Amino acid sequence: MEDTGPPYPRPPAGIPNGFGQFAIGISPIGDFPPFDVWRTVISQYANAPTLTQLIGNIFSYLDQTANFDAFFDYIWNVDTAQGYGLDVWGRIVGVSRVLQVTTGNWFGFDEAKPGADPFGQGAFYSGAPLTSNFALSDEAYRRLIFAKAAANISNGSIPAINQILLSLFPNRGNAYVTEGGNYGTWFGFEESLNSVGFNQASFYAGSPIETMAMTYTFAFQLTPVELAIVQNSGVLPKPTGVKASVVII
Repeated sequence: MEDTGPPYPRPPAGIPNGFGQFAIGISPIGDFPPFDVWRTVISQYANAPTLTQLIGNIFSYLDQTANFDAFFDYIWNVDTAQGYGLDVWGRIVGVSRVLQVTTGNWFGFDEAKPGADPFGQGAFYSGAPLTSNFALSDEAYRRLIFAKAAANISNGSIPAINQILLSLFPNRGNAYVTEGGNYGTWFGFEESLNSVGFNQASFYAGSPIETMAMTYTFAFQLTPVELAIVQNSGVLPKPTGVKASVVII
């Protein structure tokens, strides 16, 4: 009997026959040579019109290659997934497509920023709902999924968090995290990082300085949706018991 090889086509040399070892956007089923149904027909029936028509029809009905390709591209492969496929990946990594977005700014104190405007710029709070639901587009949600996946395996260090910030806001400007809270500026000596000169800031009031705190600083304006990603999505890692604040400069 002729040796026709293994029951499944051999993978390319040097590549294991396992899921996830294929080019992005290419289904592993599509990579394999198509199944030749006529190899299963013995020669004495090869020209029987009724049988060959029946086999051809059944094979076309049962062939799932196109469905496997579609499943891989639209659900399994996060780089090309769409709609429901991205929703599945969001549940896997633990981030929702729908965000709670702040509806607007109100008159408030400086420490409430972002979300508060000073006198002459912000109106008093009217009692309306403070947030609304916003569903991210597929591309924005895909970027959020990648960021959450990176956060899930992150060591929580400042360089790791900065890398996540860069992936969330590419080509937007400087975005970084620093240890410590947003203390404001005080009148003081030059070697102090948060001091300014005479007649530019008040003396230190003696209020407690937070130690278990971290600050996300952005050198560009954030849209309400981007601010919700930073504050409410849970994508950016934060150690337990540490207060995180957002500063836009």
